Amino acid sequence: MKILKTLAAMAAAAALLLPAAPAAAADPIGMTSGFYVNPDSLPAVWARTNAGDSRASRIQASIGSQPIARWFGNDSSIGSTVASYVGRADGQDKLPVLVAYNIPDRDICAGHSGGGAGSVSAYRTWISSFAAGIGTKPAVVIIEPDALNGMDCMTQAQKEERLGMLLYATQMFQQKAPNTYAYLDAGNAGWTNASTIAYRLDQAGIDNVRGFSVNVSNFYTTSQSVSYANAVNGYLGTTKPFVVDTSRNGNGRGDGWCNPAGRRLGVPAQVGGGAEMLLWVKTPGVSDGPCGVAPSVPAGTFDPNLAIRLIDGV
Repeated sequence: MKILKTLAAMAAAAALLLPAAPAAAADPIGMTSGFYVNPDSLPAVWARTNAGDSRASRIQASIGSQPIARWFGNDSSIGSTVASYVGRADGQDKLPVLVAYNIPDRDICAGHSGGGAGSVSAYRTWISSFAAGIGTKPAVVIIEPDALNGMDCMTQAQKEERLGMLLYATQMFQQKAPNTYAYLDAGNAGWTNASTIAYRLDQAGIDNVRGFSVNVSNFYTTSQSVSYANAVNGYLGTTKPFVVDTSRNGNGRGDGWCNPAGRRLGVPAQVGGGAEMLLWVKTPGVSDGPCGVAPSVPAGTFDPNLAIRLIDGV
């Protein structure tokens, strides 16, 4: 008996020297009971405050009542703003989808959605606070739409600076938001070729986060987007999960990217569907800029006429 006790003690001591088994990967989908519907999304607020408008009920039924990502930009209180938002979702046992959109020189090459943090240090503070605001609550985050694609007009030094900021962002979500699925944005099927975007994703820290997003604010079909994402994975040499923005891809791309006519709402948010998730990342009815069928509507502004066109596919 004494020998058995000694052996048991030795085994226990040896176990203490072994590395701990890795913790199970966080699964915010499994931690929640569906996607969060923000009652204060732009279309929901418009429908509520314009109840007498003949378009209001249709916009609320088709768009305002759906799970839509909330976009977050420059905000000196970003940590508490994010904490409040994910807290409301968590209180309903729902999964919120957030977009971090504050990279310096944002949309520098196209210009319609300019802005962003004023410096690298300001961005690092902002994105760190963003991740900390989520903390241990379940969430999905799309990191900086277009940031990796919209670099072609930049100098090499500017490109390296941006990649460094995105790398820092992925590290912050990895360290401070353990129950978040974060996805670096990888553009769309008609923009940067798959080999180039795979290289940029690697430099920006794709291994630190869940995966990547495609088709954000664009119109390519889900099948086109899945094919593109699979090609990106081929160049990455791995199989990273990806999500597809289906908010406006019901009729495919058509002609142009800035408020084009003839587009339609796509499949509402769901798990699966050819990707890890299909999401409404772009808010349907929000203008891409003063262009296309909304020549006087600034980027980021909700327009009921754009919303109705998406509902009707015209």
